[in-house]
Amino acid sequence: MKSYTRLREKQKQFFYSGITKEYSFRIKQLKCFSTMLKNNEKKLLQALNDDLNKSYEEAFLTEMGPLYQELSYMIKHLPEWTKAKKVKTATSHVGSKGYIYHEPYGVALIIAPWNYPLQLALAPVIGALAAGNCVVLKPSEFTPHTSSVLSEIVRDTFSDEYFTVVEGAVETSQQLLAEPFDYIFFTGSVNVGKAVMEAAAKHLTPVTLELGGKSPAIVHEDAKLDLAAKRIAWGKFINAGQTCVAPDYVLVHEQIKEQFLSKLNQYIDQLFTASFERNRYPRIVTNRHFTRLLSFLDDGDIYLGGHFKEEDCVLSPTVLTNVSLDSNIMKEEIFGPILPIIPYQKIEEVLYLVREQPNPLALYVFTENKEIEQKIIHGLSFGGGCVNDTILHLATPHLPFGGVGASGMGAYHGYESFNTFSHRKSILKQTTAFDLPIRYKQGKVALALLRKLFK
Repeated sequence: MKSYTRLREKQKQFFYSGITKEYSFRIKQLKCFSTMLKNNEKKLLQALNDDLNKSYEEAFLTEMGPLYQELSYMIKHLPEWTKAKKVKTATSHVGSKGYIYHEPYGVALIIAPWNYPLQLALAPVIGALAAGNCVVLKPSEFTPHTSSVLSEIVRDTFSDEYFTVVEGAVETSQQLLAEPFDYIFFTGSVNVGKAVMEAAAKHLTPVTLELGGKSPAIVHEDAKLDLAAKRIAWGKFINAGQTCVAPDYVLVHEQIKEQFLSKLNQYIDQLFTASFERNRYPRIVTNRHFTRLLSFLDDGDIYLGGHFKEEDCVLSPTVLTNVSLDSNIMKEEIFGPILPIIPYQKIEEVLYLVREQPNPLALYVFTENKEIEQKIIHGLSFGGGCVNDTILHLATPHLPFGGVGASGMGAYHGYESFNTFSHRKSILKQTTAFDLPIRYKQGKVALALLRKLFK
């Protein structure tokens, strides 16, 4: 069995040199990172097309663009974030000053998924490097072209003692997880996330888990149906539904169900039919996953879609009606271009149905009613989401992105990425000009004074 001890120790020694903590070094590396992406953009877009049949436009929108934005945001704000933060002094600590230092953990292991094999691999890397860490990145074996290009361009840009890519399958991940890294960041399925957390626990390594779950879209009776249908169609069927925050099912008020379905049909046709017919629609990543999705087609009535090209692992955008809550498709995350539609009468039904599922990574509510909006936001637990939109909450560096409960732990993007990969070290600087005698005293008088001091 191959050991990655030497690689980890090599990075650890480079970290101990102190250079990664220097602000000027971090900025230089982030700028090199940006240049690396720009110089290899065409090669990366082609790799995404080879792996998942993503068009250049979709790949730039969902993979390259967010990385450029993240880098620009990091470079702009890093001077502010790296400064020691002075905090208030408690009355009990008169004469002292408190500071918080953001200190990098050391060597971070980042394990990336296949569905957005560029963006979900490099976005956390940007945060880790900005925070001053060294990084070992393990990309997905299911997207070999993208992984290979990533390995090549990182090797040509950075020294492996600072940032390197390790390619391989499950065994490689297991061997990496056996090492006592200083931080682990994982994006993927719940089951693998549990294995990652178990491995991390052996070394008491802190982790961030970005998982998934059944993310609902709720369309209330007062929603603007054109926008709701268009935005749900786009959010669900982009990347062939292989998005961790894609709407997994739609809860639609029964009074507007037929209208919503009609408009959903209209926008699916407008946005995706031509791509599917011209073989430009993204493929399902593996035969096993493709077969699994086909089995879901029997869990309801096919309202539209259901067409597939088995030899290419491509399934058309599909909408199911008359779906039982006990069916297989409602028991696990779909992660494909199939959308169940479930009617409801009262908002209380929605609260009950969503609470019956593990906490989702995302939730989307379409309504013009502020009371309904607030009832959903405050009445349900989920990672994050949108009001009157889908997916876009994860594309801004100003909002933390992460799950809760079964959908994950920890968050990243923008400052949250910097914070995630930093230990907040607390330092109290005490005065030597005087020494309050009260803390050394015993007796009733001293106790009375202490009570006032800590009030």
